[in-house]
Amino acid sequence: MPEFTGWLLDLFEDPREGLVLYFIDEAGARWRLSRPFPVTFYALGEDAELRALWQHLSNRPGEITLSRARRMDVFKRGEVTALGVTVKNPYLVRKVFQQTAAQFPHLEYADADLHISLRFAAETGAFPLARCRVAANEAHQLEEIEVLEDAWTLKTEPIPLRVISLEPDVAPHHASPRALLAKIEGETYRFDLRTWRPLLVNLRALIQRHDPDLLLTDYGDTWLLPRLLKESEAHHIPLGLNREPGRGVSTRAERTYFSYGQLIYRGQQVHLFGRCHIDRQNAVLWDDYALEGTIEVTRVTALPLQTAARVSPGTGISSIEMLTALREGILVPWQKQQAEMLKPAADLFSADQGGLVYQPKIGVHKNVAQIDFVSLYPAIMVHFNISPETILPDPDGDNLVPALGLAIDTSQDGLIPKALRPLLEKRIEMKKHLASTPAWDPYRKGFASRSSALKWLLVTCFGYLGYKNARFGRIEAHQAVTAYGREALLRAKEAAEDMGFEVIQLYVDGLWVHHPEKTQPADIQPLLLDIQQRTGLPISLDGIYRWVVFVGSRQNKKRPVANRYFGVFQDGTLKVRGIDARRRDSTPFVSTAQMHLLELLARVQEPEEALPEAIAFLKSRLRALRAGEVELTDLLVRQRLGRKMEAYRTPSPAARAVLQLNSAGKTLRPGQRVPFIYTLGKPGVFAWDLPQRPNPRAVDVARYQRLLLRAAGIVLESWGLDEEKLTERMLSDLSQLHLPATSKQHPLKHRRNIPGVIDPPVKRALKGQTY
Repeated sequence: MPEFTGWLLDLFEDPREGLVLYFIDEAGARWRLSRPFPVTFYALGEDAELRALWQHLSNRPGEITLSRARRMDVFKRGEVTALGVTVKNPYLVRKVFQQTAAQFPHLEYADADLHISLRFAAETGAFPLARCRVAANEAHQLEEIEVLEDAWTLKTEPIPLRVISLEPDVAPHHASPRALLAKIEGETYRFDLRTWRPLLVNLRALIQRHDPDLLLTDYGDTWLLPRLLKESEAHHIPLGLNREPGRGVSTRAERTYFSYGQLIYRGQQVHLFGRCHIDRQNAVLWDDYALEGTIEVTRVTALPLQTAARVSPGTGISSIEMLTALREGILVPWQKQQAEMLKPAADLFSADQGGLVYQPKIGVHKNVAQIDFVSLYPAIMVHFNISPETILPDPDGDNLVPALGLAIDTSQDGLIPKALRPLLEKRIEMKKHLASTPAWDPYRKGFASRSSALKWLLVTCFGYLGYKNARFGRIEAHQAVTAYGREALLRAKEAAEDMGFEVIQLYVDGLWVHHPEKTQPADIQPLLLDIQQRTGLPISLDGIYRWVVFVGSRQNKKRPVANRYFGVFQDGTLKVRGIDARRRDSTPFVSTAQMHLLELLARVQEPEEALPEAIAFLKSRLRALRAGEVELTDLLVRQRLGRKMEAYRTPSPAARAVLQLNSAGKTLRPGQRVPFIYTLGKPGVFAWDLPQRPNPRAVDVARYQRLLLRAAGIVLESWGLDEEKLTERMLSDLSQLHLPATSKQHPLKHRRNIPGVIDPPVKRALKGQTY
């Protein structure tokens, strides 16, 4: 009888064996096991309709078992009677449920469309990538599984994943790739994409020899794997992408959706069986936390690795809540039926106020301490027991929500606090661990990635509490969280002022305070303790700035903007929010220059000392721009296409770039980012992914100059050099820098004022320009 210790890599439904599981043995072997796994969903409604459903399903005794069950319904705040429909083979549950819902549309359904990994984790405790002790019989059927490291273990054993990386030599949406690069165990193999038969034979041999657990690709979802499968079929050469014999790949269509006021695009997905596939270009937040963070998301959400890589943090937090509900015997509604509670208009006005924002004082502030509540909104949900079933419409009681006609039931823990508590505690422990881990520690990077993954899950849990389609969302719970958040921030402000601090800014979950005599971390500790005592919520010192600058609005410099600032901590670390260096649509030429200016200011004790070097740096960047020495890739702007093309009355630069791509036979969907370069004349842009090369002489140098000087002015205006003064100072050296006489003149009408664009020395410099 096989017994081993290892990691659960993948699991999925099978039409013959029920549930198939793949394990990585710590001794190096890979195991395929199976087991029967009946799945139950529930129907709720009028007795007559439930009896009709019972009669309809009772003629399938070999496939379906029916039962009467009592389950907790959080929205009804008590147990309800439901008809349990148990499907013997989980592979058939979706088909049975869809047929049932179509024939009995007036019934409510629960636990109907849950991922198989959530059901397995709820029943056995074993989740994807869990380290387990496993026992199976001679037929390789799973008999026992014991989890050795739960999802909340801080330090885990490293998983011995075998990884093959596959990527084309160039982005396929930009140009036609000529080669496929395969990387494994430090070796790189190059396959010619113009000769498919030898490529397929060699790639198949590589996969068979190394038997990877994970295919890590670039553009694997949207181009590479679909193309490989197409050529494999055409040449009758199977690749063996799956470990599971006889199974094809699973594909999911591309889609565009709204999230937090933005259009988000997700490309199509290609999932494998028995091994995992992650497309780095299609994975959510891969640039933020990479594989280590994705593994962390997999462990805490109980979603398979290749699924966890592609779902949003909101889906992740929803999975945690559904897993908790399954373990607690709480029904997971298929379609939420609950509406907002009836309330007077005055209550609506007092409830919908969101987070508290205290407009900052524009300009430079020295020795400012930034104090942040640790995951404020999740901490509020846990501390005050906020959940859909704990919200009471009766305003009488001891646990009244501030400024709302609601009360909180504290007699027992709600579902949401139960789901969030271990996640919040793990995030806090990770932050403590990171604070005590030196920068040279090789494990620090992995811990930072895992901590970032947990942060994103906690950030979205508040939004999902008020999302109308969330399984356990309730707007009153959402409003209660913001009400407690406002109260906590006001109490923190009062505590700071009672101790003699000046409050520079408040913003939702943090405050910036100044005291002329309290400039060291130890001086701030009494304030932290007082705030924690007054609010009951965890709070920490983010750092003490040597100086911090709060920037005004672009439209009106005298109007403060709460989340637009930059500063340098006492240890020399920079913090930047809301300016070009942090914006995704900012060109690298501008954002890197702005960041370099900030670094110059941070190196010296008094920022004024760095102004001469900052001016010299700006002149050097303008010289490089005029001489054509700036890489075209550094001039790229990446803007999101915000709507369908026919919806534009005046096309934006991104829309004009898409029109160019459409004429070249390339299509983009709303939500995708469009890279382009600003150019002279109409249409004013050049789409980067056009088949032809851009003409470097057509670059709108004057526009990039304005963008650079505007970004520099944001950084330097607090020291007397705003955009206007910088422009005047740069233009005073016109003959040296070849700048236009005025940045507002149209470059085509004043080409004689831009000798740097057409002079022969520039043509010679452009010979080395790369594309």
